[in-house]
Amino acid sequence: MSALRPRHLCTLAAAVALTFTLGGTATAASDRTAAQTAAADLREVMFVGNNWDGTADVIKSTGDFAKVGRINVVPDKDARMAEINADPIKWIYFQAIRNGVGEGHDQFVDDMYSTPDGRSVVVSRPSFADVVSIDLATGNINWRFPVAGYRSDHMAVSPDGTRVAVSASTANTVHVLDIDTGKQLGSFATGDKPHENIFTRDGKYIWNMAIGDVNTALDDPWLDWTKGDRHITVVDATTYKQVKVIDMRQRLDAIGLTNFSDAVRPAVFSPDESKLYFQVSFFNGFLEYDVASDRITRVKTLPMNPATSTDRTTWVNDSRHHGISMNPSGTKLCVAGTMDDYATVVDRATLQEGPLVTASKPYWATVSGDGKDCIVSESGADQVTAIDFATGQKTVSVPVGDHPQRVRLGHVEANWTGPSTS
Repeated sequence: MSALRPRHLCTLAAAVALTFTLGGTATAASDRTAAQTAAADLREVMFVGNNWDGTADVIKSTGDFAKVGRINVVPDKDARMAEINADPIKWIYFQAIRNGVGEGHDQFVDDMYSTPDGRSVVVSRPSFADVVSIDLATGNINWRFPVAGYRSDHMAVSPDGTRVAVSASTANTVHVLDIDTGKQLGSFATGDKPHENIFTRDGKYIWNMAIGDVNTALDDPWLDWTKGDRHITVVDATTYKQVKVIDMRQRLDAIGLTNFSDAVRPAVFSPDESKLYFQVSFFNGFLEYDVASDRITRVKTLPMNPATSTDRTTWVNDSRHHGISMNPSGTKLCVAGTMDDYATVVDRATLQEGPLVTASKPYWATVSGDGKDCIVSESGADQVTAIDFATGQKTVSVPVGDHPQRVRLGHVEANWTGPSTS
């Protein structure tokens, strides 16, 4: 018996292992089936944040970009206002946002991303200094995260859709949150007034661009130093530890652009992430930065609208051009010429711009779900406009709410037309 016992034990172990393997395989197959079913039950859409309205319009992601539904992103407005009115410091900052970056309006939605299951949308609300998750079926708030300081700003979502990074612009901090629970997973320090955030496509790094103080009237090039500490902060997206700091002041000076602002605004990577294309304050155009060699390699100046005032203090939040995107193949760029009232598609190889498509204060540029069109938000006309990457021509404009800014691709459940309480 003693000689046979090990053999029986091995047989039993093998049987148990086989049982668990088959069970695991079945579970994995079941999970895949459930995931495929869930994906089939989702519909790709675009979320358009109407900053001054406190709403987000949901439109089709391709074709005619027709409206699907609308979300109220400030269902708790009364409660938030009661908190602000009860705190003198919060009230001062609230008014400063209204009369500064808000151009006389409250900023109720800056950025938004849907959760992978299409059941919620996560929204940063500058005037309320927070991030909230809103249930798309009911319109109710799932969770709320107050950011450090007094204003929230641009966000980015990780490639797997599980984490969202949000800039806390008055605290020089970026928070990284679990998109389902709102729990903070980590945070990191930035330069002055963190703005744009970008996850690398492998999810390993986060790039943050700090734009400094854009609300002062000290806009002459020789006073650029008064705008604060502006640099790109690159962090490890697991540990949130700083990996690299890129100061564009040094890179600009190296190629003789000493009069250029070093405030990096919207930016986009090439598909292989070897190049970064970015806009800076006051400049009608964009620059190309080679990541490996750590230098600016090309500069593209786009046409100036003769009707645009040359008085820099009249340009909104130090913007000249604000919004840049790239088609999936990486052959074309799309630029929102904010203060020049146009958008244009630029050939990436030659940097030759296409037709200047008239647009009223276009404030953002993104890409349609099928990759065929550039979508710009016309904040001055309360509409979004599609421009064909292939021809550079406008295809359609769709009315939305008051002062659209950020536009993001996302998902809703297939039959969704808006919250049941709206």
